[in-house]
Amino acid sequence: MSETWMRLLSARQLGRKAPSGVPYRTAHQRDFDRIVFSTAFRRLADKTQVFPLPDNDLVHSRLTHSLEVSCVGRSLGTMVGGELIARHALPELSPRDFGDIVAAACLAHDIGNPPFGHAGEDAIGSWFAERPDITASLTERERWDLEKFEGNAQGFRILTRLQMPANYGGLQLTCATLGAFTKYPRQAGPRLEAAGVAGKKHGFFQTERALFTEVAEETGVPSRGELAWGRHPLACLVEAADDICYAILDIEDGYRLGHVGYAEVFPRLEPIAARDDTYRRPSDDEPKEAIAYLRAKSINQLAQEVRAAFLDLESEILGPGLKEPLSTVIGAGELLEDVVGFSRSRCYRAQEVVEIELAGYGVLQTLLSELVPAVLSTSPTKKQTKLLDAIHRHPAEDLGAYERLLLVTDYLSGMTDSYAVAFFKKLLGTSLV
Repeated sequence: MSETWMRLLSARQLGRKAPSGVPYRTAHQRDFDRIVFSTAFRRLADKTQVFPLPDNDLVHSRLTHSLEVSCVGRSLGTMVGGELIARHALPELSPRDFGDIVAAACLAHDIGNPPFGHAGEDAIGSWFAERPDITASLTERERWDLEKFEGNAQGFRILTRLQMPANYGGLQLTCATLGAFTKYPRQAGPRLEAAGVAGKKHGFFQTERALFTEVAEETGVPSRGELAWGRHPLACLVEAADDICYAILDIEDGYRLGHVGYAEVFPRLEPIAARDDTYRRPSDDEPKEAIAYLRAKSINQLAQEVRAAFLDLESEILGPGLKEPLSTVIGAGELLEDVVGFSRSRCYRAQEVVEIELAGYGVLQTLLSELVPAVLSTSPTKKQTKLLDAIHRHPAEDLGAYERLLLVTDYLSGMTDSYAVAFFKKLLGTSLV
């Protein structure tokens, strides 16, 4: 078991044969720093979490969400790591190694999301699915990449190729961090039911399949078939940290924006918070502070229960893999599901959310309708040439259709919400600034 964990926590950087040594900073710490200083991470400040383009500065963007998930992930990884080191006698490792890997992977977990949240993914995928003539020359797997466009796969592409493209390996993160980042370690295609939650979607595009194969082989995650693998165990903690944060913090955002009331939120968070032995019921006289207290207690309690569940299920996680997320198998799992279900019905379907998601469809699909013909054309018109100038994406003559289409999805995914709207208006001629 000790050899298994040593391999899973590989510090080898993708794209490097030998690690780049820096005194007093581990390779996993450098992973975290490289993500923080990347332009793709910075753009998350203006990308939708749930409530698009909010006027309330306290409401989460993808950036603040990612930072909070990273904090929870660091705690989870460190707590679990300390127990595993004692359990398997791993003197070469420290709890901080586990925490740094999970924190870095959490920090990047939404880095591939296009503007307008999950509606942006749907807008891109449905546009290609409705135009089979555009993808007719592609292989089946390449068509899946586009028709089921996935932000997780785009994130792996950003981390390993698009950021610092002059370097093979992109940000040259460690294989351990890239393994923990990948929630869905498989190529695009029909859902792999036998893999459970890990087979739900795809985690890399065809252009990055060799890169993920290298990550899988280096960390020793088990093969599950053609270009499909079991999850890196720390990916379970990354997913749990995300599940905890979005469930608890999204309902708090809904409360702050007035979509749900105090009397609706309090009875949903209190049963989770009250599982903590140190819980004391807050006063109703300061409702915002009371909800903030419940949020903090709930996140701490859920993290403790995830830690215990991971340690109890270690053999299953390392072996066949969990069929369900860790957050659903803990004692408070049903309470957490109730919070998520309530948020879906009252927050995620709020009028302002639906209206701007619909606008996002219009923006992204209009841009696709203009940009795709331009990158596919071997003799672009003057307008198409200007479009390619504007997006700095002139494809090489020998570039295939699939790679040309990825030039467009790369560009769209890198847009912030505000930039997408501004570019859309300029394209239509309704704004020049």
